[in-house]
Amino acid sequence: MTVLHYFQSQAKNNAWANYRLLSSCQGLSQQELVAERAGFFPSILLTLNHLITVDWFYISALEGKPLGIRAFEPEYPFTEFAPLFEAQRLSDCKLVEFVEALKPAELSRTQTLREDKSLREQVDRILLHLFQHQIHHRGQLHAMLSGTSVKPPQLDEFFLGNEMEQNARREDFAELGFSEEGIWGGREEPRE
Repeated sequence: MTVLHYFQSQAKNNAWANYRLLSSCQGLSQQELVAERAGFFPSILLTLNHLITVDWFYISALEGKPLGIRAFEPEYPFTEFAPLFEAQRLSDCKLVEFVEALKPAELSRTQTLREDKSLREQVDRILLHLFQHQIHHRGQLHAMLSGTSVKPPQLDEFFLGNEMEQNARREDFAELGFSEEGIWGGREEPRE
């Protein structure tokens, strides 16, 4: 596996994990979504809002159009679940498309995070941070779901290659437009 393929696989795994989590959250009532729970953000809906606004912050920076703190205005833009789910799916697609279009040398390019504070960071570090951030808060959401009427989905796996695992994610992949070949198909990095 090449470094670029690693980042491409992580972006798709991130989108898949978000899809699984949000698909489970669809079964929650509004009352369950907003109920106070233990976590850094004290409800499922607030935590989901945090995930999307942080995505907007970092993905806009990766694209060279940093929103900076405007990404958090308002801090919790969604009061209803359906538009939040759609926004997260669009954000995940945007991230996958960004990473799929990267060339190896672009991973070390420096991007502006916040123009008002002249914060800059390398693309590979932004991506690693964003993936870790998502994993961290999805874990909190998983724990929060344990106290609801909805069973938390399995989120602690990557794309294992055995047939049983592939069959278990077939419907999710169809919904996301992913394929096993697209993830592990032995693509080579483009030459510069």
